[in-house]
Amino acid sequence: MKHLSLAARYRPQTFAQVAGQEMVVAALSRAAERDSPAPAYLLSGTRGVGKTTIARIFAKALNCEHAPAAEPCNECAQCRKIAAGAHVDVTEIDGASNNSVEDARALREHIGYAPMDGRYKVFIVDEAHMLSRSAFNALLKTLEEPPERVVFIFATTEAHKFPVTIVSRCQHFVFRHLSEDALAAHLVRTLRAEGRDYEDAAVRLIARRAAGSVRDAMSLLDQTLALGGARLDAETTRQVLGLAGQELFTRLLVALSAQDCAEAATTTRDLLQRGVDIGFFIRELAGHWRNLFLLRQTGGAVLPSLALPDDEAAWLRDMAARFSPPHLHAAWQMTLDAQRGITQSPEPAAALELLLLNLALLPRLLPVERLDALTPPGAPRADSAPAGPMPEAAPAVTAGPDREGSPRHEPPARSAERPARHAGADAAPALGDACGEARPAPPAPEPELPSPDL
Repeated sequence: MKHLSLAARYRPQTFAQVAGQEMVVAALSRAAERDSPAPAYLLSGTRGVGKTTIARIFAKALNCEHAPAAEPCNECAQCRKIAAGAHVDVTEIDGASNNSVEDARALREHIGYAPMDGRYKVFIVDEAHMLSRSAFNALLKTLEEPPERVVFIFATTEAHKFPVTIVSRCQHFVFRHLSEDALAAHLVRTLRAEGRDYEDAAVRLIARRAAGSVRDAMSLLDQTLALGGARLDAETTRQVLGLAGQELFTRLLVALSAQDCAEAATTTRDLLQRGVDIGFFIRELAGHWRNLFLLRQTGGAVLPSLALPDDEAAWLRDMAARFSPPHLHAAWQMTLDAQRGITQSPEPAAALELLLLNLALLPRLLPVERLDALTPPGAPRADSAPAGPMPEAAPAVTAGPDREGSPRHEPPARSAERPARHAGADAAPALGDACGEARPAPPAPEPELPSPDL
């Protein structure tokens, strides 16, 4: 029997099963209930937030045998065909491989026929931003004056690549990232349906690692359950996903608070040897700096809003007492600023080590404006000119040797205070030829006489 991933097995089949996206679900469900869909919809958002899933549910709601209804029944022949991808009137198109103007013209010719089996013809174009501009132009007239009972649904992760003329003809819904709480609740429902025991810390860790994507969360859960034990625990989850544990963060924060560069470098080496995901490690470090700063500033008053387990809250309280508030604020800002540069650097390990060393030496890194306060009285400043007369310059060595082959030294330049004896010959420097022999200066040009008036 073919194994289905958790994302495929627990894909929502009704609007009520969709995690998050309440506004989009409410708008499309009401349009299906009133039997008044728009000619075209544009669903945009990051990966794995339910764009294609909601498009399929909407297609089922429009063509259900019990329609018009707010939800598909998922039991009639129409719903089953759409769920299996075998409905003749519901077409899913990959925008990356069908992006030419010929494909758009063929689609436009196919649109003119009435629905054969269902109530509506629904065209779901996935990754629609991959369509060429000529293909978009070929669809303009169709989207502006579509045939009756035809609905277009464009799904994309890059809505900024859509022509404005296309966007203006669509109802545009922007899908948002799911919060950590919403993802954790979705994972808990999946684990209970699977009959698996779990730790809340492990579920929170996967939800945080997924960064708002439901599909990523389900894939990470599937990977952890496949390689982990019978029970989903935080330690196994960190090992399977290559994430740094609390013991490693404790070592690092203690080293940073003590300004111990050697221990910070050792911690970086241990991170690399364990194969820790550097990008997620920096995200977790920035999150720790945030929580430490809030705890240091407000004490325990902020703990309910952080929604942390008791052991992690106690650990953060202990770590926060080791840093001053300015240190925590500056470390948080520095980590956020370096996050993109480290993940995109050709040497991410070296960039990470530099960041950790800078964090360790952060109390010693002073702005240039404060250097004057550290300068001893009477000592010259670095940016000031030295007092007293300038030393006499050494004789310049010219490129050409003299007659004996040794370098020829030019006499030092005449001082500016010494008056020139003659404005012509003595003021002008002597000219030398290629052998270094002096030549007389050329005579001064004759002054031009004014021409007589004619």
